[in-house]
Amino acid sequence: MPRQPREFKPDYCYHVTTRCNNREFLLYRRECREVFLYAIKMALEKFEFKLYAICIMSNHVHYLLEPGTPDELPKIMHWLNWYTAMCFNQMLKRTGHFWEKRYYSSGFPTSDSARVLNTLRYIHANPKSAKMQRGFFYDFSNYGTHERLTADGITQWHPAFLELGKTLEECAEKYRGFCQHYRSGAKPEKTRHWGSQLLNRIEMAGKQRQTNKKQLSPGQMKLPVTVDWCQVVKSAEIVEVAETFIAANAYPDSGSR
Repeated sequence: MPRQPREFKPDYCYHVTTRCNNREFLLYRRECREVFLYAIKMALEKFEFKLYAICIMSNHVHYLLEPGTPDELPKIMHWLNWYTAMCFNQMLKRTGHFWEKRYYSSGFPTSDSARVLNTLRYIHANPKSAKMQRGFFYDFSNYGTHERLTADGITQWHPAFLELGKTLEECAEKYRGFCQHYRSGAKPEKTRHWGSQLLNRIEMAGKQRQTNKKQLSPGQMKLPVTVDWCQVVKSAEIVEVAETFIAANAYPDSGSR
């Protein structure tokens, strides 16, 4: 069936999720996640938006962001997915789609403090829910900036967080307590109506074949120059961005770089 057009509104935040193709664990390598942080830094310089939360897992990424204008979100995500797909396909010596389908986005008013805080907590709880971490601290999410009140060079605090207390220390304490009450729940299974949709899908697939032959997915495109990725992952800019972010968000006693 045809894609439903996305609806974007002013003064809205968006919880955005992108998944690796076939939900493969393509971001398991630490250097991939470090390059991802650098790509986000580049996007922040290229586009107008505020990034309130980020969590880079092994096979998907969560964002909470607020675009400067409603029509900026597709541009931001298209560029990020295009750039990272090309980078990672070349780094991992693979071809084909890197990201699965379109990105998922759920929007809500940035003034909806309860929704903002619940979304922040959900994103920050991902590593714990996946049993990757015992607590909320994780090198590649920005939970640490909320509990330790650090600056990671990429994200910023949402006004809803700053309204939790009269001082930053009180905001951090209340958010920490709020997160400690988080309980992850099982996701409901999706219902698929195969009989009613199969014919439409076959027809649409036939119509799109000719178009798809002329189009390349982001992961199939090539960067405009030949890149030595061994040198890229060691570049001073990427190392600086990654080290700043990780130092601000890692568990205090983890001995991160």
